[in-house]
Amino acid sequence: MDDLVTDRLVLHPLSITEAEALIEGVPSGAGWARGYPTDSDLAGARRYLATCVHAGDPRPFGAYEIRRREDGLAIGGLGFHGAADENGTVTIGYGLVSAAQGKGYATEALRALLEFARRSGVAAVEGDTDHGNIASQRVMAAAGMEFVSSDDRHRYYRITW
Repeated sequence: MDDLVTDRLVLHPLSITEAEALIEGVPSGAGWARGYPTDSDLAGARRYLATCVHAGDPRPFGAYEIRRREDGLAIGGLGFHGAADENGTVTIGYGLVSAAQGKGYATEALRALLEFARRSGVAAVEGDTDHGNIASQRVMAAAGMEFVSSDDRHRYYRITW
């Protein structure tokens, strides 16, 4: 599968081998920015590998590494929590190392991933964030996702085509 490329970023779909190397702490293909991988990146790689074991490789609806085009360094991750469900809905997650936050990278990456999902026939994309994570709430809103509900732990967002 090909990389998704934006003005400043490359969203690289992880292969099984790359996800395993990420978990083992071994860069494969790209260098890593300080702080990468985060706990969220490792959790995303583990989720992707578990999905591969139980349901087969979901690519292109798997995990992606976010790399800066200017230096090729991995600065975070984003991706789908698996293939679309029976209603055509996928769930997403994303995160960046702290040094890359506040520069618009998360919004740029999420917009590209949402456009990819739309072009791939997905009917809706969902995401959630903790109540206190205002930055993530702003990212989803800026990318076109709408707040739909909340519970005692999370705020839920969705975009539908």
